[in-house]
Amino acid sequence: MTEKNKISLSPEQMIKAYQDMLLIRRFEEKAGQLYGMGLIGGFCHLYIGQEAVVVGLQMNLSEKDTVITSYRDHGHMLACGMEANGVMAELTGRIGGYSKGKGGSMHMFSREKNFFGGHGIVGAQVSLGTGMAFAHTYKNDGAVCLTYMGDGAANQGQVYESFNMAALWKLPVVYIIEDNKYGMGTSTCRASASSDFYKRGEPWGIPGIEVDGMDIFKVKEAGAKAVEHARSGKGPFLLHIKTYRYRGHSMSDPGKYRSKEEVESMRENHDPIAHLKNSMLAKKILSDEGFKDIEVRVKKTVNDAAEFSQTSPEPDAFELYTDVLL
Repeated sequence: MTEKNKISLSPEQMIKAYQDMLLIRRFEEKAGQLYGMGLIGGFCHLYIGQEAVVVGLQMNLSEKDTVITSYRDHGHMLACGMEANGVMAELTGRIGGYSKGKGGSMHMFSREKNFFGGHGIVGAQVSLGTGMAFAHTYKNDGAVCLTYMGDGAANQGQVYESFNMAALWKLPVVYIIEDNKYGMGTSTCRASASSDFYKRGEPWGIPGIEVDGMDIFKVKEAGAKAVEHARSGKGPFLLHIKTYRYRGHSMSDPGKYRSKEEVESMRENHDPIAHLKNSMLAKKILSDEGFKDIEVRVKKTVNDAAEFSQTSPEPDAFELYTDVLL
């Protein structure tokens, strides 16, 4: 990407993006600590290393657009503007959580922020996101649905049924494959006969591009192209975003299928937050003191969320029957 393209983000956008990415990083680190202390039950999939993907794409959305994703979802919630207190309280199963403590890590929603989950079944959210795009078309509201999935979900049959329907009806949906190189216990190249995921929509005429997900400038630029395509009535668009997770697949995954040297190399040479910070320092957009101020504010937000998540009451028993269709 040329230097001219890197100016595509204004100084204000860079500062906001840095703050959002750092919030996701620190939030996930704290969530990992609380899980280790036994304060978070069930599954917990951290987003550490992938922050540039959701922050870069979110910059292209309007308030009426919708978002749906899989189980590695905390970062998506924060990027959509959901409060750290509510997200963390949901992780600890408290009434102050976005799903009143009943959804946990993988199943929380916010109609106010147009965030529709958080889904634990691999690939299930893709057909739901396609349905949401159909709703946008039906209502003629000019909105787009961002539908995220992992590289593992990209091999699921319902994904291709969704591709066919979206292409046939020219639905305003952007399919995002977050390819972090590994599923649960094995690498992408061992689980898929073809890892060129951006080509997966070709049989239905769905355009796709491969994106460096560790560079927020490139993510934002690709997202702008994809969203404009979908919003203009041309139908779905596919983004294959190559990223990397630093932690295991979930908190229960020791990640022994990859070397420590590989992870350390990605952290040292391709970290998305460090990349943005270095670009901002080079352009004198923010001083060292400015970055320290952001760190202090983010740390306070995360610590307050951790405190809230432990002091918010547990839901009463009758909450088992609220928001449930019988």
